[in-house]
Amino acid sequence: MMRNHKSKFFIFIFLISISSIYSQYTNVINSNKPGFSESPYSVGKGVYQFESNLFWRNTSIEPTFSRPQSFGLDLLFRTSFLSEKLELNTQISYQRDEIAFKNIFTSSYFTNGFGRFTIGAKYLVFQQEYEDKTKEVRSWKRRNAFDKKRLIPSVAIYAGLNTDMVNDIYKTGSMSPKAGILLQNNLSSDFNIITNVFYDYIGTDFAEFSYIITGTINLSDRWSTFFENQTIFQKEQTNSNLGTGLAFLYSRNLQVNASGRFLFEGKAQGFYAGFGVSYRIDRHKDSYKELDENGKEIKDTPISKYNKKQNGFFSRLFSIFTKDKSKKKTRKRVKRKRN
Repeated sequence: MMRNHKSKFFIFIFLISISSIYSQYTNVINSNKPGFSESPYSVGKGVYQFESNLFWRNTSIEPTFSRPQSFGLDLLFRTSFLSEKLELNTQISYQRDEIAFKNIFTSSYFTNGFGRFTIGAKYLVFQQEYEDKTKEVRSWKRRNAFDKKRLIPSVAIYAGLNTDMVNDIYKTGSMSPKAGILLQNNLSSDFNIITNVFYDYIGTDFAEFSYIITGTINLSDRWSTFFENQTIFQKEQTNSNLGTGLAFLYSRNLQVNASGRFLFEGKAQGFYAGFGVSYRIDRHKDSYKELDENGKEIKDTPISKYNKKQNGFFSRLFSIFTKDKSKKKTRKRVKRKRN
């Protein structure tokens, strides 16, 4: 009975960019949308997640040659199968762009194609853990005191490759790497801050440095909002935007969201509007730990040996290509907890 109540409770927990204290996997979808920033946490092994964003962008025509309008679709695919801390992802943007020429008269034409095609991976280097103050009953002050550990963020590193299989107006001449650092501070159960720093198109004439700061607020069990600033430093100009939006948890595996932004691209100004859907296929399976009467983990048990074997790198790697047809029988355990 208690187990059913806990399951219902977790279904209605909704934070756009928050992760479990003990694992990467969460009981509800953990989407990066509608923001541009990326959480340091993985979706978890056995999860296949699709994040989409239909967008419209419009700016004034300031340079002689400019791209004042864009309409397209961003797609992000995320999964993890080698490690809970490692995520593999692919980001694709297909769009219709207006190319304008402004002189005495203004002329323009439209072109279609990929704006971005990047394959990447991120790995959680450090995961911050916080004190469970719900069991503190002796002191109200200690129970409600701010945990200073929340000022130290969880940290992940990102590495990607821009394939250059994009429209001619976005080509850089060759494939190029992308590197970044992803940070997240969970300042409370309802508020977190994500900070990203990226160095993109490395080694090309179009190299750029950027940062993103996103604050996410949980309004209710199903609604959440965010505020975000992104700034991109390029050789010729600096682009920045200020954005906000809402996300709604329709079900534990489906999220819908909408966002709007003010754009400042060199001397040009404009707006951005987006609407997206995030969906995941959840095939995640938890491993278990056996506890003694005092709640401490019992080492070298059949369960711990099984988990250790399953977590081996080569075991996980070759499990992609082979299927284990054998069925192992295990006796019942009195106490156990999820990782």
